[in-house]
Amino acid sequence: MQQVLLRENKIRRNQEHFWVVGLDNANKILFIELISLGAVNRVNVNPPDVFRMGIYKLAVKMILAHNHPSGNITPSESDKKLTDKLLKVGKLINIEVIDHLIISEEKYTSLADNGILKELQNSGAFEIVDKEKKDLEEWRIKTEKEYSVKIEIAKKMVSDGVDIETIKKYTGLTKWDIRKL
Repeated sequence: MQQVLLRENKIRRNQEHFWVVGLDNANKILFIELISLGAVNRVNVNPPDVFRMGIYKLAVKMILAHNHPSGNITPSESDKKLTDKLLKVGKLINIEVIDHLIISEEKYTSLADNGILKELQNSGAFEIVDKEKKDLEEWRIKTEKEYSVKIEIAKKMVSDGVDIETIKKYTGLTKWDIRKL
């Protein structure tokens, strides 16, 4: 990718470029495409633009790459956030993002080699939650709230000297739960 960058004239090298490299199952390069050309310190990238050629060329994996004209190849928070979003979109459409390279004219860094890609895959951000999972989580929260209310009522009843059978009848708690109070 540095060779591709160095083919640009000096003025264009002072702009951020964002490329995608599409791969097949054997990691053979299917295409390299410039997705966006930005300013000296930013480039706008949209998921449809990133994955369009991958879908068209039947890529199953992708490597993302962009340059930092400043020469500082440390991933920024916005680099990580964008990578995280693109990882999740790729997962959804079955195109695995296997790395994100940040390059300068002399050096590069790999988010995969530095463990950042693995952290982002497990971040939980930008995850698509299916309806059943969402419904189950809502039910769990509702049930915990209801249980907490029943416990509070039972505590008041115990402090007022109400017998366990009556507390059980009105709260729906088990004798074991009531005895723990």
